[in-house]
Amino acid sequence: MGFSKNQRLHRNHFRKDWQSRVKTWFDQPGKKESRRAARVAKATKAGLRPVELLRPAVRCPTIRYNTKLRAGRGFTKAELKAAGVRPKEALSIGIPVDHRRRNKSEEGLKVNVARLAAYKERLVVFPKKGSKKVKVDAPAETVKSTSAAFPLPSFVAEAPREITAEEREANAFRTLRLARSDARLVGVRAERIKKREEEEAAKKK
Repeated sequence: MGFSKNQRLHRNHFRKDWQSRVKTWFDQPGKKESRRAARVAKATKAGLRPVELLRPAVRCPTIRYNTKLRAGRGFTKAELKAAGVRPKEALSIGIPVDHRRRNKSEEGLKVNVARLAAYKERLVVFPKKGSKKVKVDAPAETVKSTSAAFPLPSFVAEAPREITAEEREANAFRTLRLARSDARLVGVRAERIKKREEEEAAKKK
C-alpha cells in the first residue's frame, strides 16, 4: 500500500529489535557427529540384536494416498495370533504391537503375517545366561537394519477388466444396509426367539 501527497506515515515500526529474535543453528555439524556417535554406541551396546524394530506394512489414509504402502507403528493382535506370536513376548524379540489398529482387509492381514513368518525363520534368540548354549544349524547372520532385510512389498496395480454380470446385478448399498440391520437387531431377534420357545413350552404343559 502506497502513500500519496505529503501525508504522515501511519504507525512507523523502525525499532523492532529483530536482532534479538534471530534464531541460529551453528551447532548443526556438531549435532550431526553426536547423532552418528550415538547410533554407533547404540549398535555396539545391542550386540547381535538389530537396532531397528520390525514394522508392519500399512496403507496410507484417505482415498488419495491409500494405494501407497508405508511402515506402520506395530502389528495387530490378529496378525500376531495368525503368526503364532504372543503379544507379551513380541516386543522382547523386536516386534512392536499396536493395540489401536484394526485389520480391515484380508490382503493386509496376509501381508503382515507373511512378514512375521519370514522374520521368525531368521530369528535366533540367545538365552540371557551365558552358560546355556543354543544350537544353530548355520552361522547366525547379524542384521542391524530390519527395514533393509525385510523391505515393504511393492504395490502392483490390478489390470483393468470388464465388469461381470454378477457385479452388475449386485446391489452394494442394499447389502451393506442388510448387514448393518442384522448386526443391530441381533439381540432383539434372539429375545424374540427365546420368547417364542418359552410360549411353545408353556402350551405343551
